Amino acid sequence: MLRLFRSPESPSRRLFSTSLARRSATATSNLSSRDYFSAHKPSLATTSQPRNTSPITTLPSFDTLKLAPEAEHLSPSWGVSVNDGAESQANPQLPHRQRRKRLKDASSLPNPIIPPDASSRLSALSQSLPPTSVRRLLSSYLSLSKPRLTFLIVLTTAAAYSLYPVPALLLPSATDSPSLSTLTLVSLTSGTALCSASANALNMLMEPAHDAKMSRTRNRVLVRGLIKMRGALIFAIVSGLGGIGSLWYGVNPTVAFLGGLNIWLYAGVYTPLKRISVLNTWVGALVGGIPPLMGWAAAAGQSATGEGKWQQLLFGEESVGGWLLAALLFTWQFPHFNALSWTIRDEYKQAGYRMLAWTNPRMNGRVAFRYALCSYPICGALWWFGITDQGFVFTSSIVNAWIVRGAWRFWRQGGYKGSARNLFWAGVWHLPVLMVLAMAHKKGLWEGIWQRLSDPMLGEIWIEDGEDDSRELEDLQRPPSLPSQPLDS
Repeated sequence: MLRLFRSPESPSRRLFSTSLARRSATATSNLSSRDYFSAHKPSLATTSQPRNTSPITTLPSFDTLKLAPEAEHLSPSWGVSVNDGAESQANPQLPHRQRRKRLKDASSLPNPIIPPDASSRLSALSQSLPPTSVRRLLSSYLSLSKPRLTFLIVLTTAAAYSLYPVPALLLPSATDSPSLSTLTLVSLTSGTALCSASANALNMLMEPAHDAKMSRTRNRVLVRGLIKMRGALIFAIVSGLGGIGSLWYGVNPTVAFLGGLNIWLYAGVYTPLKRISVLNTWVGALVGGIPPLMGWAAAAGQSATGEGKWQQLLFGEESVGGWLLAALLFTWQFPHFNALSWTIRDEYKQAGYRMLAWTNPRMNGRVAFRYALCSYPICGALWWFGITDQGFVFTSSIVNAWIVRGAWRFWRQGGYKGSARNLFWAGVWHLPVLMVLAMAHKKGLWEGIWQRLSDPMLGEIWIEDGEDDSRELEDLQRPPSLPSQPLDS
C-alpha cells in the first residue's frame, strides 16, 4: 500500500502566493482610500507604476519580493513587503498618537520651537483687521502690555494679598471698614496691571531695532509699525501714572512706591543692562519678586495699627511671609528663563543681548538647577512661619519635584534631547499651580470652614467678637477728650 505524502514546501508556497496576491490587492485598494492616515506614501519593493495603472498589474510576484533588496520583512497583516512608510499605513496610528510623535520629534531637535508670545500674536491679529477698526486699535495697545506676563504678575500679587494672615480676609463681615472688602483688591490688581503695562511698553519702546532681529519678537507692534512711537510713549506714561495713582489712593503709599520702583527697575535698569552684562537676569528676577511683596504690604496696611508706615509694612513682625513669597518668585524665574534663553541663544547673541545661555551655557544650566532646588526650603518656611498649613509641604513638594527634575535634566544634558523645552513648560505651569496650592492651604482656612459648617452658631459669635474688637480699636485710636469744666483746685 502506497503511502502518499505531500511536499512540505510546494503546497504551502502555492497557498502563500495565492493569499499573497489576494491580500496585496486588498492592501493596495485600502491604502488608496485611507486619506486620513496618509502621513507617508507606501513604496513597494518594485519600481513605481503610473497612477492610472490597475492595482493588480502593479503587484509584485513572489520571486520579486524574495529578490528585492528592500524586501527584508513581510508584513504579517498584508503579506506585502513595504518600507517604513508602508508599515505606518498598514498599522495606522490614531491622531493623538501622531500628535505625541510630532511633539517628541520637535523636542529632539537641536533648537526646539518656542511659541511666540502673546504680544506677537495680538500684533498679527491687529494687522489682519481693517486699519480703521476699533478692535485693531485696542489689540495693538493691548499687545504693548504683554498680557500674559501682566496676568502672571497680577496673579502673584493677588495671591500674596489673600495669604496675609488677617481674620478679616476670611470673614469680611467682622469689620465695618470697606477697605477689607473687594475695593482694596480691585485697586491693587488694577494698579499692578497698569504699572506692568507701563513697564512693558517702555521696554518695547527701547528695543524695536533689536526685537526685529529675533523670531520671537519680530512681530511686535512697534516692529511692524502698527503703532507710532509717540502713541506708545503716551500709553506708557498714562498707564504708569494711572497705576501708581490707583495704588496710592486705593491701597497705600508704600505699595505705590513699590509699583513705581518696579517700573524704573524694569525699564531703566534691566532693559539697558541686557546688552551690557549677564547680571540682567538677576535684576529681572528682582523685578518679578516685587509684586508679591506689594500684595503682602497692601494686606498689612489694612490691619496695621497707627499710621502704617513703610517700616511696619515691609519690616514688621508679620512681613516675613511677603519676603518669602518674593523669594519664591525670584528663584522661579531662573529655571524658567534660562530654559527659554537657551532655546533662542543664537538669536540673543545676534541681537547683542548678554545672556548666560550663550556666554556660559554650562553655568546657565547650573544656575537653573540651583535656584530650582531653593523652592523646597522656601515652601517649607511658609509652613514654618504659619502662612500655610502642614499639607502644603507635601503638595508643594510634588510640584517642586517636577521643576527640579526638569532643571536637573537641563543641566546634565546641556539643554539638548528636549530638556530645555520640558523645563520651559514646567516653569509655565509650576508657579500658577504653586500659588493656587498655597491659597488652598492657607493657615486656618479649612479649620474655620469646618467649624462654621459643624456649628452654625460659631459664625455669629465670631461676628460679635469682631464687632467688639473693632469698637475697642476705635476707642484706643480716639484722642482723649478734654474735660468740659475746669477741675476745682
